[in-house]
Amino acid sequence: MRARWARGRLATVLATTAGAVVVVCLWLTLVAASTPGPRPVTTSTERWVLVTFLLTIVLGEVNRIRLPGARESAPMSVAGTFGLAMTTMVGLEHVTFGPAICLLTTAVAMLLATGLRLRRHLAPHYTEVAIRFLSVAVVAVGFRWLPLVGGQPLERLDWEERRWLLAVAMVLVSGVAIVAESLLTAAVEAVDHRVPWHAAVSNGLGDIVGLGAALAASGTLIALAERAIGIVAIPVFLLPLALTQFALRRYAGIRETQGQTIRTLSRLTELGGYTRPDHPTRVAHLSVAMARMLGVSSREASSVEYAALLHDIGQLALRTPIPQGATMMAAPADQDRIARDGAEIVRTTGVLADVADILEVQAKPYRHVRELGENIPLAARIIKVANAYDDLAGEHPTSASKAAAVERIHLGLGYEYDPAVVEALERVLDLRRDGSGAVPVAEPTAR
Repeated sequence: MRARWARGRLATVLATTAGAVVVVCLWLTLVAASTPGPRPVTTSTERWVLVTFLLTIVLGEVNRIRLPGARESAPMSVAGTFGLAMTTMVGLEHVTFGPAICLLTTAVAMLLATGLRLRRHLAPHYTEVAIRFLSVAVVAVGFRWLPLVGGQPLERLDWEERRWLLAVAMVLVSGVAIVAESLLTAAVEAVDHRVPWHAAVSNGLGDIVGLGAALAASGTLIALAERAIGIVAIPVFLLPLALTQFALRRYAGIRETQGQTIRTLSRLTELGGYTRPDHPTRVAHLSVAMARMLGVSSREASSVEYAALLHDIGQLALRTPIPQGATMMAAPADQDRIARDGAEIVRTTGVLADVADILEVQAKPYRHVRELGENIPLAARIIKVANAYDDLAGEHPTSASKAAAVERIHLGLGYEYDPAVVEALERVLDLRRDGSGAVPVAEPTAR
């Protein structure tokens, strides 16, 4: 209950902040339009710039992408909003509208895109839209209004003799906005899934290094190229991003097919009578939740999930099934053989080499790390604890069986099981008892 209340409160704060920014921008625009002096938008070129960017943002927001194990992202929208916020010249004509007009245009575009998504019965994800809008506000205010150099904003400085400095300034402002967006997303992640703040921030910053840098550079290129070739710079420099987005969609489809294949393979042990129904799925859900608690990145979380789904595949080589498939009850030598056979089966596929490496050492006790200095991946230690808990708690666990399972695992603390992983298990179980549920399998932090 407390977790749901916190999620609702954070989403309300973000939406209210974004709405307040829009109201302030609208008020500033109306005041500027009703007083003597220059109008907010005075030339046809400025109107065409705003309309072109508005359509670009709408297109980017409607056609978001989602990679497996990541949040939805809108690369074209982000690059377009950054380009709009930093546009100061189109051809030989100066663009004089301020940050308020940039943000109002962005807000209108995002509202239109949200309406179109609702008509297509697609989830609007208001919190993520609010976060993206606030990151644009950082660029618009930082570049067009904040007196950062000599009491003047960056857009009013004379860059003619040192244009490379203008490019550097644009990239830096965009980078600050990307980091701000990552921190806000990390806050949502920490509240939504009760992930430690430092882990959520680490994951968020790690995920934006590649895509975030590309988006910052794309926004800068659009703004700079408009000085030379005009409005046509917007589609020209967004076209490579659109093609990349198309390729990412194909990649996401391949990854989704791969995930479905792995989930199907994970059922072989169940259908063959080697494990209890849904045992691999339960272990996978629990393993990913624990991995997030321990700050595992989005990419590593996918490997944890796949390895957890396939952790019992080696049992197919057994002549006689283990009672109820409970490998943690088997002799250490049998556990090692099952782990090696599972890794060998996965290696024959020619893919998922990292998953095979995890499976091969999943049965090794933690003391090998502590006493022998052996390198056992964290993913393997996570799966070992999650598998032991599900074996001990049973298919339909009760409060008593859950408590007994945790108590039994505590008997092997520091010898058989990693204490940090066991602590993560207890925190995940506390979340489930609290009513907020376990962390879903496929939603680690990403941009």
